[in-house]
Amino acid sequence: MTIGGKKFENYTYVMAIINLTPDSFYPSSRATADDVLFRAERAIKEGAALLDIGAQSTRPGYREEPAEVEISRLEKPLYELKRAFDIPISVDTYFPQCAQAALGLGADMINDVHGLQSPKMAEIIAEHGASVCIMHNAESELKGDIFPQIIDFLKGAAAKAEKAGVPREKIVVDGGIGFAKSREDNLLLLNNYEKLKETGYPLLLGASRKSLFGGEVEGRLAQTVASTRLACEKGVLFVRAHDVQPNAEEIRRAYGG
Repeated sequence: MTIGGKKFENYTYVMAIINLTPDSFYPSSRATADDVLFRAERAIKEGAALLDIGAQSTRPGYREEPAEVEISRLEKPLYELKRAFDIPISVDTYFPQCAQAALGLGADMINDVHGLQSPKMAEIIAEHGASVCIMHNAESELKGDIFPQIIDFLKGAAAKAEKAGVPREKIVVDGGIGFAKSREDNLLLLNNYEKLKETGYPLLLGASRKSLFGGEVEGRLAQTVASTRLACEKGVLFVRAHDVQPNAEEIRRAYGG
């Protein structure tokens, strides 16, 4: 896969989470315009291969902010990050207006938790020559066998992206752990993540500190690192993580480094 002119293959890479929101579910991931460069520099030193910047919380029960608010939170930090670091930057948004603004400021990828369901999102990404992460989501919790439903959704959204002009090598898919699934189904998905290879696209896993692990968010690091090990064993290309260093170290161990 290619993001921002850089090729990713034959390994598992850490996508570092940097949240520009006051209400993200893990407080330690929250950054401000004043400390975002410090957060990014630390993540890169700890082994992040790319950054994922979010300006809209999608935690359970979140209150949606207008696209204008998301853009206002994002503009200055994204501009400064692109100027300071030579690393691909993904922007976590499902608003086409925000994607347009972010890509105009130099973002390299859009990470869309609505899976390109918003009108014109795929076209905007294609127009800017950007990459895309397509996540599975649904309006209501899945019932029955989740895998055909997730795979069909991801295949359909990826076909939409390609039809709009996004090259196949710029598409990665995410099964959407924590979205429209029961805890049992989230665990089932995590433990059988390789089934998503049926989509034909590289995989991204976003399980970091999520509620499927139980307990309080502060106590979920060990389970997160274990899920990263599992991702390596299953050939997942990216893991999206709050804690870069322990996950990057686990990846190096998994690959014999």
